Amino acid sequence: MSIWPVIPRSGARASRRGICTLALSALAAAVFATAAGAQTSAVGTILPGVKMGGSANVRVLGHLPLGGFFRVADVALEQETGRPFVYAAQSLDRSGFTAIDVTDPEHAKVLLRWTIDHPEAHRGLGAVRARYVRTAKGTFLVLGVSFDAGSPDADLAAIIFDVSGLPDSSRVHEVARIRSSAPGGVRDLFAYKHSDGRALLFVATNGPSAEVYDVDAVVAGRGVAAATVAHIPIPAFGVNDGGGNGYSGIFVGYDPTTGHDKFYGAGAGGYFVFDVSDLAKPRLLTSIVGAAGVLRGSAIVPTPDARYAVTATGYQYSPLRIFDLSEGLRGIEQTVSRPIGAWTADWRDAVRSADVRWPLAFVSSYEDGLQIFNMVDPKNPVTVGWYYTCLCAHQAGFGSTAAPQGESTVNGAVGVDVRNRDGMIAVADANSGLWLLRLDGFGGWRGDDWGVPNVSSVQDWSRGAVVKPVTSAVP
Repeated sequence: MSIWPVIPRSGARASRRGICTLALSALAAAVFATAAGAQTSAVGTILPGVKMGGSANVRVLGHLPLGGFFRVADVALEQETGRPFVYAAQSLDRSGFTAIDVTDPEHAKVLLRWTIDHPEAHRGLGAVRARYVRTAKGTFLVLGVSFDAGSPDADLAAIIFDVSGLPDSSRVHEVARIRSSAPGGVRDLFAYKHSDGRALLFVATNGPSAEVYDVDAVVAGRGVAAATVAHIPIPAFGVNDGGGNGYSGIFVGYDPTTGHDKFYGAGAGGYFVFDVSDLAKPRLLTSIVGAAGVLRGSAIVPTPDARYAVTATGYQYSPLRIFDLSEGLRGIEQTVSRPIGAWTADWRDAVRSADVRWPLAFVSSYEDGLQIFNMVDPKNPVTVGWYYTCLCAHQAGFGSTAAPQGESTVNGAVGVDVRNRDGMIAVADANSGLWLLRLDGFGGWRGDDWGVPNVSSVQDWSRGAVVKPVTSAVP
């Protein structure tokens, strides 16, 4: 396993899948060319010990402070033309969300601030996740929340708002709440357009399984029990490391090669991949268990071809690990345990998660802000751009809900979302607020342009999954 430094290199070796032609495309050429110039971009020294600035190929489009230290926890960027809206989940005494119009990123406009009733009485982080969903009934914001046991709403996992009427904020209203039998609220949310046509919400709480809800059923007021369509348990061989026995991170994507809807879960023991095509019978396909340094997974995202997984653990000094899932999916190995590559921005820090737009990975890297690496050769990921959003000292991060200002590296970039139609990048920074950025040479993304399935965290809410299989060497 190799850990690559942040110094950009001029290129990467071609992988065995013959994807060297990708690296020679217009996008990769532009990215590598500007990254070469980025080597001369130094970290600012205005505040000693504080990383500032970024590479020459990452430009700031706009910045909006949203309350100071640990008042921002996640970001969701709407993808559709005509809906230039961003949602920032806000935490602690601002527990709720802010809806923002980014038609003009330099002059981003706050449309609405919503805070839970009596935030001073609620103990815990507050709002920690933001996702949006579109169905025939409208556009909905799902706000994941986390309140401590003994606090009001300790069993509350998510609040759903109808945001179809934006930019008219008076038309935004709450439509439903999802409560969990496991106190402590939500750990992660993922909104997914299933191949059967339903808009689904996958929810990870402190319970031993991920819960799956039919969004239309929830907003229609049928009740949580009636809207629940599946439970995806964490396998029994998942090891409880003291952080709970459930999932911490979720990704769901369609694999056109196999025709499967696949659930990827990070949690106790490592990482697990399920076939959830038949939601009544989730089927474990493979797992990543027993990897050195991994007792608990915090995040996982696959590449569009479903062959590789980029994973995080979330603790200090731990890099993102890249695993090849193919032998596990083929049944050659019972589980996958050895990464083929790894990446970190700074070995002293921690990494939150990545969002893949092949061959690029956009990383929310806590103190190291937005980081972008090219994984055209997954064994040798190469950093191609970055911007330090935290504006914070090292190890001055989150301590606890009772005493937020602590000495951890959990600070800075905690969420990233990429708008596929034009390449705008939204970063939620726990310390400094919302950042809108652009990578030179990256003007949008479609998998078809790269010879891979058009699969990312972005959903096609109108048409759903492309169910016709594509030609691929990946199982």
